[in-house]
Amino acid sequence: MTKTIAKPRTRAGGRAARRQMRTARDFTMLPGLTNTLPHCELMDGAQVERIDAASMDILENVGVHFRDDIALEDWRKAGAKVEGERVYLDRGLVRALISTIPSDFTYHARNPANNVRLGGRNAIFVPMTGAPFLRDLDDVRRNPVLDDLAMFHKLSHMMPALHSSAHHIVEPYDHPISQRHLHITYSSMKYSDKTFMGMTTSPKNAEDVMEMCAILFGEDFMETHPVTTGNCNGNSPLVWDETMLGAMRAFCRRNQPVLCSPFVLGGANTPASVPATVAQLNAEALSALAYTQVIRKGAPAIYGHYLSTVSMKSGAPMAGTPEISQMNFMIGQMARYYGVPWRTSSTLGGAKTFDAQAGYESATTLSAVMHAGANYIWHSAGWNEAGMHCSVAKFIVDAEQCAMAYRMAQGLRWDDFDTALAAVPDVGPGGHYLGHPHTQENFQQAFFMPEMFDNNSIEQWVAEGSKEITERALTHARALLADYEEPKLDEGRNEALLDYIARREREIPAADELNQSY
Repeated sequence: MTKTIAKPRTRAGGRAARRQMRTARDFTMLPGLTNTLPHCELMDGAQVERIDAASMDILENVGVHFRDDIALEDWRKAGAKVEGERVYLDRGLVRALISTIPSDFTYHARNPANNVRLGGRNAIFVPMTGAPFLRDLDDVRRNPVLDDLAMFHKLSHMMPALHSSAHHIVEPYDHPISQRHLHITYSSMKYSDKTFMGMTTSPKNAEDVMEMCAILFGEDFMETHPVTTGNCNGNSPLVWDETMLGAMRAFCRRNQPVLCSPFVLGGANTPASVPATVAQLNAEALSALAYTQVIRKGAPAIYGHYLSTVSMKSGAPMAGTPEISQMNFMIGQMARYYGVPWRTSSTLGGAKTFDAQAGYESATTLSAVMHAGANYIWHSAGWNEAGMHCSVAKFIVDAEQCAMAYRMAQGLRWDDFDTALAAVPDVGPGGHYLGHPHTQENFQQAFFMPEMFDNNSIEQWVAEGSKEITERALTHARALLADYEEPKLDEGRNEALLDYIARREREIPAADELNQSY
Protein backbone atom coordinates (compact mmCIF):
# COMPACT_ATOMS: atom_id res chain seq x y z
CA MET A 1 0.00 0.00 0.00
CA THR A 2 1.40 3.32 -1.05
CA LYS A 3 1.26 5.94 1.59
CA THR A 4 0.08 9.32 0.39
CA ILE A 5 1.97 12.20 1.92
CA ALA A 6 -0.26 15.18 2.31
CA LYS A 7 1.09 18.38 0.81
CA PRO A 8 1.22 21.42 3.04
CA ARG A 9 -2.08 23.16 2.89
CA THR A 10 -1.95 26.59 1.29
CA ARG A 11 -4.62 29.20 1.39
CA ALA A 12 -5.81 30.53 -1.95
CA GLY A 13 -5.03 34.19 -2.09
CA GLY A 14 -3.64 35.63 1.10
CA ARG A 15 -1.29 38.54 1.61
CA ALA A 16 1.44 37.21 -0.69
CA ALA A 17 -1.00 36.65 -3.53
CA ARG A 18 -2.55 40.06 -3.03
CA ARG A 19 0.88 41.65 -3.06
CA GLN A 20 1.79 39.83 -6.27
CA MET A 21 -1.40 41.06 -7.89
CA ARG A 22 -0.57 44.62 -6.82
CA THR A 23 2.94 44.46 -8.23
CA ALA A 24 2.11 42.66 -11.50
CA ARG A 25 2.84 44.70 -14.61
CA ASP A 26 -0.22 46.52 -15.92
CA PHE A 27 -0.25 48.02 -19.40
CA THR A 28 -3.69 49.62 -19.05
CA MET A 29 -3.59 53.23 -20.21
CA LEU A 30 -4.04 55.81 -17.49
CA PRO A 31 -7.14 57.95 -18.04
CA GLY A 32 -6.54 61.35 -19.53
CA LEU A 33 -4.96 63.55 -16.88
CA THR A 34 -6.99 66.06 -14.92
CA ASN A 35 -4.22 68.41 -13.81
CA THR A 36 -4.96 69.79 -10.34
CA LEU A 37 -1.68 71.70 -9.97
CA PRO A 38 -1.99 75.47 -9.53
CA HIS A 39 -1.11 77.32 -12.72
CA CYS A 40 2.14 79.25 -12.65
CA GLU A 41 1.16 82.64 -14.06
CA LEU A 42 4.04 85.06 -14.54
CA MET A 43 1.88 87.86 -15.91
CA ASP A 44 -0.77 89.90 -14.17
CA GLY A 45 -4.00 90.78 -15.97
CA ALA A 46 -2.62 94.02 -17.39
CA GLN A 47 0.40 92.20 -18.85
CA VAL A 48 -1.81 89.55 -20.49
CA GLU A 49 -3.79 92.35 -22.10
CA ARG A 50 -0.54 94.03 -23.16
CA ILE A 51 0.57 90.88 -25.00
CA ASP A 52 -2.89 90.58 -26.57
CA ALA A 53 -2.82 94.21 -27.71
CA ALA A 54 0.69 93.85 -29.16
CA SER A 55 -0.33 90.70 -31.05
CA MET A 56 -3.46 92.33 -32.42
CA ASP A 57 -1.40 95.33 -33.51
CA ILE A 58 0.92 92.97 -35.43
CA LEU A 59 -2.06 91.30 -37.12
CA GLU A 60 -3.69 94.62 -38.05
CA ASN A 61 -0.64 96.68 -39.08
CA VAL A 62 2.18 94.27 -39.98
CA GLY A 63 0.06 91.43 -41.31
CA VAL A 64 0.74 87.75 -41.94
CA HIS A 65 1.77 86.13 -45.21
CA PHE A 66 -0.60 83.36 -46.34
CA ARG A 67 1.28 81.85 -49.29
CA ASP A 68 -1.74 80.02 -50.66
CA ASP A 69 -4.26 81.25 -53.22
CA ILE A 70 -7.18 79.40 -51.67
CA ALA A 71 -6.48 80.84 -48.22
CA LEU A 72 -6.14 84.36 -49.66
CA GLU A 73 -9.52 84.06 -51.35
CA ASP A 74 -11.03 82.62 -48.15
CA TRP A 75 -9.75 85.64 -46.21
CA ARG A 76 -11.15 88.09 -48.78
CA LYS A 77 -14.56 86.48 -48.44
CA ALA A 78 -14.26 86.62 -44.64
CA GLY A 79 -13.69 90.38 -44.79
CA ALA A 80 -9.95 90.63 -44.21
CA LYS A 81 -7.74 93.13 -46.03
CA VAL A 82 -5.53 91.23 -48.50
CA GLU A 83 -2.62 92.79 -50.37
CA GLY A 84 -0.68 90.29 -52.42
CA GLU A 85 0.19 87.46 -50.03
CA ARG A 86 -0.14 89.65 -46.96
CA VAL A 87 -3.33 89.44 -44.92
CA TYR A 88 -4.22 92.17 -42.42
CA LEU A 89 -6.57 90.87 -39.75
CA ASP A 90 -8.85 93.17 -37.80
CA ARG A 91 -8.87 92.27 -34.10
CA GLY A 92 -12.65 92.18 -34.04
CA LEU A 93 -12.67 89.62 -36.85
CA VAL A 94 -10.00 87.52 -35.09
CA ARG A 95 -11.88 87.55 -31.78
CA ALA A 96 -15.16 86.61 -33.47
CA LEU A 97 -13.54 83.70 -35.29
CA ILE A 98 -11.60 82.19 -32.39
CA SER A 99 -14.69 82.43 -30.17
CA THR A 100 -16.18 79.51 -32.10
CA ILE A 101 -13.29 77.12 -31.29
CA PRO A 102 -14.42 74.50 -28.71
CA SER A 103 -12.76 75.03 -25.34
CA ASP A 104 -12.57 71.26 -24.88
CA PHE A 105 -13.43 68.08 -26.72
CA THR A 106 -12.95 64.31 -26.54
CA TYR A 107 -10.59 62.27 -28.67
CA HIS A 108 -12.16 58.96 -29.68
CA ALA A 109 -9.77 56.02 -29.94
CA ARG A 110 -10.61 52.75 -31.69
CA ASN A 111 -10.74 51.28 -28.19
CA PRO A 112 -13.35 53.46 -26.44
CA ALA A 113 -11.67 52.73 -23.09
CA ASN A 114 -8.81 54.90 -24.38
CA ASN A 115 -10.90 57.96 -25.21
CA VAL A 116 -9.42 61.11 -23.67
CA ARG A 117 -10.72 64.60 -22.93
CA LEU A 118 -8.65 67.63 -23.97
CA GLY A 119 -8.95 71.23 -22.84
CA GLY A 120 -9.44 73.09 -19.59
CA ARG A 121 -7.68 71.03 -16.93
CA ASN A 122 -7.61 67.93 -19.16
CA ALA A 123 -4.26 66.90 -20.62
CA ILE A 124 -2.62 64.05 -22.52
CA PHE A 125 0.99 62.91 -23.05
CA VAL A 126 2.04 62.21 -26.66
CA PRO A 127 5.40 60.71 -27.77
CA MET A 128 7.89 62.57 -29.93
CA THR A 129 7.72 62.50 -33.72
CA GLY A 130 9.87 63.29 -36.72
CA ALA A 131 13.27 61.84 -35.79
CA PRO A 132 15.47 61.06 -38.82
CA PHE A 133 17.62 58.77 -36.66
CA LEU A 134 17.12 56.48 -33.68
CA ARG A 135 19.24 55.05 -30.91
CA ASP A 136 18.09 51.46 -31.01
CA LEU A 137 17.86 48.57 -28.53
CA ASP A 138 21.65 48.35 -28.62
CA ASP A 139 21.97 52.15 -28.24
CA VAL A 140 23.36 52.40 -31.79
CA ARG A 141 22.54 55.59 -33.70
CA ARG A 142 21.31 54.71 -37.20
CA ASN A 143 18.64 55.32 -39.83
CA PRO A 144 15.23 53.89 -38.88
CA VAL A 145 13.06 51.53 -40.92
CA LEU A 146 9.37 50.70 -40.69
CA ASP A 147 9.98 47.93 -38.15
CA ASP A 148 11.62 50.49 -35.86
CA LEU A 149 8.57 52.71 -36.11
CA ALA A 150 6.37 49.71 -35.29
CA MET A 151 8.54 49.05 -32.23
CA PHE A 152 7.92 52.58 -30.94
CA HIS A 153 4.18 52.27 -31.61
CA LYS A 154 4.17 49.04 -29.60
CA LEU A 155 6.04 50.69 -26.73
CA SER A 156 3.61 53.63 -26.87
CA HIS A 157 0.75 51.18 -26.59
CA MET A 158 2.29 49.55 -23.51
CA MET A 159 3.32 52.66 -21.57
CA PRO A 160 0.35 53.60 -19.36
CA ALA A 161 1.13 57.33 -19.15
CA LEU A 162 1.31 57.78 -22.93
CA HIS A 163 -2.13 58.54 -24.34
CA SER A 164 -1.27 58.39 -28.04
CA SER A 165 0.85 56.45 -30.52
CA ALA A 166 1.60 59.73 -32.37
CA HIS A 167 2.63 59.06 -36.01
CA HIS A 168 6.17 59.06 -37.46
CA ILE A 169 8.07 58.81 -34.20
CA VAL A 170 10.98 57.90 -36.48
CA GLU A 171 11.17 58.15 -40.26
CA PRO A 172 10.89 54.76 -42.03
CA TYR A 173 13.65 55.09 -44.62
CA ASP A 174 12.83 51.77 -46.27
CA HIS A 175 9.77 53.32 -47.94
CA PRO A 176 9.62 56.09 -50.55
CA ILE A 177 8.85 59.54 -49.18
CA SER A 178 5.78 59.88 -51.40
CA GLN A 179 4.22 56.69 -49.99
CA ARG A 180 5.63 56.80 -46.48
CA HIS A 181 2.63 58.52 -44.87
CA LEU A 182 0.39 55.55 -45.74
CA HIS A 183 2.52 53.05 -43.84
CA ILE A 184 3.11 55.45 -40.94
CA THR A 185 -0.64 55.93 -40.50
CA TYR A 186 -1.34 52.21 -40.75
CA SER A 187 1.36 51.45 -38.17
CA SER A 188 -0.19 53.98 -35.76
CA MET A 189 -3.57 52.33 -36.20
CA LYS A 190 -2.41 48.71 -36.15
CA TYR A 191 -0.04 48.46 -33.20
CA SER A 192 -1.98 50.58 -30.72
CA ASP A 193 -5.64 51.24 -30.03
CA LYS A 194 -4.99 54.67 -28.51
CA THR A 195 -5.57 57.95 -30.33
CA PHE A 196 -2.90 58.91 -32.86
CA MET A 197 -1.67 61.76 -35.03
CA GLY A 198 -2.13 62.21 -38.77
CA MET A 199 0.52 63.22 -41.31
CA THR A 200 0.34 66.77 -42.67
CA THR A 201 3.41 66.64 -44.94
CA SER A 202 1.28 67.69 -47.91
CA PRO A 203 -2.39 68.45 -48.53
CA LYS A 204 -2.82 65.18 -50.44
CA ASN A 205 -1.08 63.20 -47.70
CA ALA A 206 -3.44 64.77 -45.19
CA GLU A 207 -6.40 63.76 -47.36
CA ASP A 208 -5.09 60.19 -47.44
CA VAL A 209 -4.95 60.20 -43.65
CA MET A 210 -8.55 61.42 -43.53
CA GLU A 211 -9.63 58.63 -45.88
CA MET A 212 -7.86 56.01 -43.77
CA CYS A 213 -9.51 57.41 -40.64
CA ALA A 214 -12.87 57.21 -42.40
CA ILE A 215 -12.22 53.52 -43.11
CA LEU A 216 -11.30 52.89 -39.48
CA PHE A 217 -13.99 54.98 -37.78
CA GLY A 218 -16.61 55.76 -40.43
CA GLU A 219 -17.15 59.06 -42.27
CA ASP A 220 -20.29 59.96 -40.36
CA PHE A 221 -18.58 59.27 -37.04
CA MET A 222 -15.76 61.68 -37.92
CA GLU A 223 -18.25 64.47 -38.59
CA THR A 224 -18.96 64.70 -34.88
CA HIS A 225 -16.02 62.92 -33.20
CA PRO A 226 -12.34 63.95 -33.24
CA VAL A 227 -10.24 60.82 -33.85
CA THR A 228 -6.79 62.13 -34.81
CA THR A 229 -4.63 65.26 -34.73
CA GLY A 230 -2.82 67.18 -37.43
CA ASN A 231 0.09 69.53 -36.88
CA CYS A 232 0.57 72.65 -38.99
CA ASN A 233 3.84 74.49 -38.44
CA GLY A 234 4.14 78.17 -39.24
CA ASN A 235 7.28 79.66 -40.76
CA SER A 236 8.22 82.30 -38.25
CA PRO A 237 8.25 85.19 -38.59
CA LEU A 238 4.64 85.60 -39.72
CA VAL A 239 4.33 83.15 -42.63
CA TRP A 240 1.93 80.26 -43.31
CA ASP A 241 2.68 78.28 -46.46
CA GLU A 242 0.62 76.37 -49.01
CA THR A 243 1.61 72.93 -47.69
CA MET A 244 0.49 73.56 -44.14
CA LEU A 245 -2.64 75.50 -45.11
CA GLY A 246 -3.74 72.79 -47.53
CA ALA A 247 -3.25 70.13 -44.86
CA MET A 248 -5.14 72.30 -42.38
CA ARG A 249 -8.10 72.46 -44.74
CA ALA A 250 -8.09 68.67 -45.18
CA PHE A 251 -8.35 68.15 -41.41
CA CYS A 252 -10.72 71.02 -40.55
CA ARG A 253 -13.18 70.15 -43.30
CA ARG A 254 -13.53 66.71 -41.70
CA ASN A 255 -13.89 68.24 -38.20
CA GLN A 256 -10.51 66.93 -37.05
CA PRO A 257 -8.34 69.09 -34.78
CA VAL A 258 -5.08 70.67 -35.85
CA LEU A 259 -2.24 72.12 -33.82
CA CYS A 260 -1.57 75.66 -35.05
CA SER A 261 2.15 75.74 -34.27
CA PRO A 262 4.52 78.65 -34.88
CA PHE A 263 8.10 77.32 -34.89
CA VAL A 264 10.06 79.52 -32.52
CA LEU A 265 13.84 79.81 -32.55
CA GLY A 266 14.11 82.57 -29.98
CA GLY A 267 16.53 85.27 -31.07
CA ALA A 268 16.71 83.97 -34.66
CA ASN A 269 13.17 84.13 -36.05
CA THR A 270 11.74 86.13 -33.15
CA PRO A 271 13.02 89.18 -31.26
CA ALA A 272 15.68 88.56 -28.62
CA SER A 273 13.15 89.15 -25.84
CA VAL A 274 10.84 86.72 -24.06
CA PRO A 275 7.74 88.99 -23.96
CA ALA A 276 8.23 90.19 -27.55
CA THR A 277 8.74 86.61 -28.74
CA VAL A 278 5.47 85.59 -27.11
CA ALA A 279 3.68 88.58 -28.68
CA GLN A 280 4.84 87.54 -32.17
CA LEU A 281 4.14 83.84 -31.55
CA ASN A 282 0.69 84.72 -30.23
CA ALA A 283 -0.10 86.71 -33.37
CA GLU A 284 1.02 83.82 -35.56
CA ALA A 285 -1.02 81.27 -33.62
CA LEU A 286 -4.12 83.46 -33.59
CA SER A 287 -3.96 83.99 -37.36
CA ALA A 288 -3.98 80.22 -37.93
CA LEU A 289 -6.59 79.51 -35.26
CA ALA A 290 -8.83 82.10 -36.89
CA TYR A 291 -8.33 80.50 -40.30
CA THR A 292 -9.47 77.10 -38.99
CA GLN A 293 -12.83 78.73 -38.29
CA VAL A 294 -12.95 80.29 -41.75
CA ILE A 295 -12.56 76.76 -43.10
CA ARG A 296 -15.21 75.28 -40.80
CA LYS A 297 -16.91 77.13 -38.00
CA GLY A 298 -16.79 75.17 -34.75
CA ALA A 299 -14.00 72.82 -35.85
CA PRO A 300 -11.73 71.86 -32.93
CA ALA A 301 -8.33 73.54 -33.01
CA ILE A 302 -5.40 73.78 -30.63
CA TYR A 303 -3.14 76.75 -29.91
CA GLY A 304 0.28 75.30 -30.69
CA HIS A 305 3.95 76.17 -30.77
CA TYR A 306 7.41 74.70 -30.79
CA LEU A 307 9.73 76.58 -28.45
CA SER A 308 13.48 76.77 -28.40
CA THR A 309 16.08 79.45 -27.85
CA VAL A 310 19.12 79.77 -30.07
CA SER A 311 22.70 79.60 -28.91
CA MET A 312 24.48 82.77 -29.96
CA LYS A 313 27.70 80.73 -29.93
CA SER A 314 26.68 78.15 -32.52
CA GLY A 315 23.24 79.09 -33.83
CA ALA A 316 21.93 75.72 -32.64
CA PRO A 317 18.54 75.41 -30.90
CA MET A 318 18.71 74.86 -27.15
CA ALA A 319 16.39 72.93 -24.81
CA GLY A 320 15.66 73.27 -21.11
CA THR A 321 16.60 76.93 -20.81
CA PRO A 322 14.85 79.23 -18.29
CA GLU A 323 13.32 81.34 -21.05
CA ILE A 324 11.55 78.32 -22.58
CA SER A 325 9.87 77.69 -19.24
CA GLN A 326 8.92 81.36 -18.98
CA MET A 327 7.38 81.27 -22.46
CA ASN A 328 5.39 78.15 -21.60
CA PHE A 329 3.96 79.87 -18.54
CA MET A 330 3.03 82.92 -20.63
CA ILE A 331 1.52 80.95 -23.51
CA GLY A 332 -0.60 78.98 -21.05
CA GLN A 333 -2.01 82.26 -19.78
CA MET A 334 -2.73 83.49 -23.31
CA ALA A 335 -4.49 80.27 -24.33
CA ARG A 336 -6.68 80.44 -21.23
CA TYR A 337 -7.36 84.12 -21.98
CA TYR A 338 -8.77 83.08 -25.37
CA GLY A 339 -10.49 79.95 -24.02
CA VAL A 340 -8.77 77.46 -26.35
CA PRO A 341 -6.79 74.25 -25.66
CA TRP A 342 -3.06 74.52 -26.11
CA ARG A 343 -0.13 72.34 -27.08
CA THR A 344 3.45 72.37 -25.90
CA SER A 345 6.53 70.14 -26.07
CA SER A 346 7.99 68.21 -23.16
CA THR A 347 11.10 66.22 -22.16
CA LEU A 348 13.14 67.91 -24.89
CA GLY A 349 16.89 67.44 -24.93
CA GLY A 350 19.83 68.55 -27.02
CA ALA A 351 22.29 65.94 -25.75
CA LYS A 352 23.83 63.48 -28.19
CA THR A 353 23.37 60.52 -25.83
CA PHE A 354 21.08 59.72 -22.95
CA ASP A 355 23.26 61.47 -20.40
CA ALA A 356 22.91 63.88 -17.50
CA GLN A 357 22.36 66.82 -19.87
CA ALA A 358 19.41 65.00 -21.46
CA GLY A 359 17.94 64.29 -18.05
CA TYR A 360 18.29 67.82 -16.72
CA GLU A 361 16.91 69.44 -19.87
CA SER A 362 13.95 67.07 -20.04
CA ALA A 363 13.05 67.29 -16.35
CA THR A 364 13.21 71.09 -16.41
CA THR A 365 10.88 71.32 -19.38
CA LEU A 366 8.45 68.69 -18.07
CA SER A 367 8.13 70.42 -14.70
CA ALA A 368 7.42 73.79 -16.32
CA VAL A 369 4.88 72.28 -18.72
CA MET A 370 2.94 70.69 -15.88
CA HIS A 371 2.77 73.96 -13.93
CA ALA A 372 1.91 75.89 -17.10
CA GLY A 373 -1.28 73.82 -17.48
CA ALA A 374 -0.66 72.51 -21.00
CA ASN A 375 -3.27 70.27 -22.62
CA TYR A 376 -1.61 68.51 -25.57
CA ILE A 377 1.82 67.59 -24.23
CA TRP A 378 3.72 66.49 -27.31
CA HIS A 379 7.28 65.13 -27.67
CA SER A 380 6.87 63.56 -24.23
CA ALA A 381 9.05 60.51 -24.85
CA GLY A 382 12.28 59.84 -26.72
CA TRP A 383 13.36 63.28 -27.95
CA ASN A 384 17.10 63.96 -27.92
CA GLU A 385 19.78 65.66 -30.02
CA ALA A 386 17.35 68.53 -30.74
CA GLY A 387 14.93 66.01 -32.26
CA MET A 388 17.46 64.43 -34.59
CA HIS A 389 17.09 61.04 -32.93
CA CYS A 390 14.62 59.12 -30.82
CA SER A 391 16.33 57.08 -28.12
CA VAL A 392 14.71 53.82 -27.04
CA ALA A 393 16.28 54.16 -23.59
CA LYS A 394 15.14 57.75 -23.19
CA PHE A 395 11.69 56.84 -24.53
CA ILE A 396 11.26 54.34 -21.69
CA VAL A 397 12.52 56.68 -18.96
CA ASP A 398 10.61 59.69 -20.33
CA ALA A 399 7.38 57.66 -20.28
CA GLU A 400 8.01 56.83 -16.64
CA GLN A 401 8.71 60.50 -15.96
CA CYS A 402 5.31 61.28 -17.49
CA ALA A 403 3.76 58.73 -15.12
CA MET A 404 5.46 60.48 -12.22
CA ALA A 405 4.26 63.88 -13.42
CA TYR A 406 0.77 62.41 -13.83
CA ARG A 407 0.82 61.23 -10.20
CA MET A 408 1.99 64.62 -8.97
CA ALA A 409 -0.62 66.50 -10.99
CA GLN A 410 -3.46 64.31 -9.68
CA GLY A 411 -3.10 66.06 -6.35
CA LEU A 412 -3.30 64.80 -2.80
CA ARG A 413 -5.22 61.69 -1.81
CA TRP A 414 -7.30 62.08 1.33
CA ASP A 415 -9.47 58.97 1.02
CA ASP A 416 -7.48 56.90 3.53
CA PHE A 417 -6.26 59.73 5.76
CA ASP A 418 -8.11 58.51 8.86
CA THR A 419 -7.13 54.87 8.26
CA ALA A 420 -3.49 55.83 7.85
CA LEU A 421 -3.55 57.94 11.00
CA ALA A 422 -4.99 54.98 12.91
CA ALA A 423 -1.67 53.20 12.32
CA VAL A 424 0.20 55.79 14.41
CA PRO A 425 -0.95 54.49 17.84
CA ASP A 426 -0.45 50.90 16.59
CA VAL A 427 3.23 51.55 15.91
CA GLY A 428 3.92 54.05 18.66
CA PRO A 429 7.25 55.72 19.48
CA GLY A 430 10.38 54.04 18.11
CA GLY A 431 8.61 51.52 15.89
CA HIS A 432 8.32 51.25 12.11
CA TYR A 433 5.47 50.97 9.65
CA LEU A 434 6.96 48.48 7.17
CA GLY A 435 5.06 45.48 8.51
CA HIS A 436 1.85 47.27 9.42
CA PRO A 437 -1.26 46.01 7.56
CA HIS A 438 -2.06 49.50 6.26
CA THR A 439 1.42 49.80 4.74
CA GLN A 440 1.20 46.32 3.22
CA GLU A 441 -2.12 47.14 1.61
CA ASN A 442 -1.25 50.65 0.43
CA PHE A 443 2.49 50.84 -0.18
CA GLN A 444 2.23 50.89 -3.97
CA GLN A 445 -0.45 53.51 -4.31
CA ALA A 446 0.88 55.66 -1.47
CA PHE A 447 4.27 56.40 -3.05
CA PHE A 448 5.35 56.16 -6.68
CA MET A 449 8.13 53.60 -7.11
CA PRO A 450 10.12 54.22 -10.31
CA GLU A 451 11.32 51.10 -12.09
CA MET A 452 14.07 52.85 -14.02
CA PHE A 453 15.74 54.61 -11.10
CA ASP A 454 18.08 52.52 -8.94
CA ASN A 455 17.72 53.29 -5.23
CA ASN A 456 19.56 50.27 -3.86
CA SER A 457 22.77 50.42 -1.88
CA ILE A 458 26.04 50.78 -3.75
CA GLU A 459 26.94 47.23 -2.72
CA GLN A 460 23.77 45.78 -4.20
CA TRP A 461 24.11 47.89 -7.33
CA VAL A 462 27.66 46.59 -7.87
CA ALA A 463 26.60 42.99 -7.13
CA GLU A 464 23.91 43.29 -9.82
CA GLY A 465 26.38 44.41 -12.46
CA SER A 466 26.71 48.18 -11.90
CA LYS A 467 24.05 48.83 -14.56
CA GLU A 468 23.45 52.47 -15.40
CA ILE A 469 20.10 53.82 -16.48
CA THR A 470 20.57 53.40 -20.24
CA GLU A 471 21.26 49.68 -19.86
CA ARG A 472 18.36 49.26 -17.42
CA ALA A 473 16.00 51.06 -19.78
CA LEU A 474 17.04 49.00 -22.81
CA THR A 475 16.64 45.76 -20.85
CA HIS A 476 13.18 46.94 -19.82
CA ALA A 477 12.27 47.80 -23.42
CA ARG A 478 13.22 44.30 -24.59
CA ALA A 479 11.08 42.78 -21.82
CA LEU A 480 8.12 44.95 -22.79
CA LEU A 481 8.37 44.02 -26.45
CA ALA A 482 8.53 40.33 -25.51
CA ASP A 483 5.22 40.76 -23.66
CA TYR A 484 3.51 42.85 -26.37
CA GLU A 485 0.08 41.68 -27.52
CA GLU A 486 -1.29 43.33 -30.62
CA PRO A 487 -4.73 44.92 -30.22
CA LYS A 488 -6.17 43.36 -33.35
CA LEU A 489 -7.93 45.53 -35.89
CA ASP A 490 -11.37 44.49 -37.09
CA GLU A 491 -10.66 42.12 -39.98
CA GLY A 492 -12.88 43.93 -42.47
CA ARG A 493 -11.44 47.36 -41.65
CA ASN A 494 -7.93 45.98 -41.75
CA GLU A 495 -8.48 44.57 -45.24
CA ALA A 496 -10.01 47.85 -46.37
CA LEU A 497 -7.01 49.80 -45.03
CA LEU A 498 -4.55 47.49 -46.78
CA ASP A 499 -6.54 47.74 -50.02
CA TYR A 500 -6.49 51.53 -49.77
CA ILE A 501 -2.72 51.56 -49.20
CA ALA A 502 -2.15 49.23 -52.16
CA ARG A 503 -4.32 51.36 -54.44
CA ARG A 504 -2.66 54.61 -53.41
CA GLU A 505 0.80 53.07 -53.88
CA ARG A 506 -0.18 52.24 -57.47
CA GLU A 507 -1.37 55.81 -57.97
CA ILE A 508 1.48 57.66 -56.24
CA PRO A 509 4.81 57.70 -58.08
CA ALA A 510 7.69 56.32 -56.06
CA ALA A 511 10.23 58.14 -58.21
CA ASP A 512 11.64 60.13 -55.31
CA GLU A 513 13.58 56.96 -54.35
CA LEU A 514 14.34 55.71 -50.89
CA ASN A 515 16.29 58.12 -48.72
CA GLN A 516 19.98 57.48 -48.34
CA SER A 517 21.83 57.67 -45.03
CA TYR A 518 22.99 61.14 -44.12
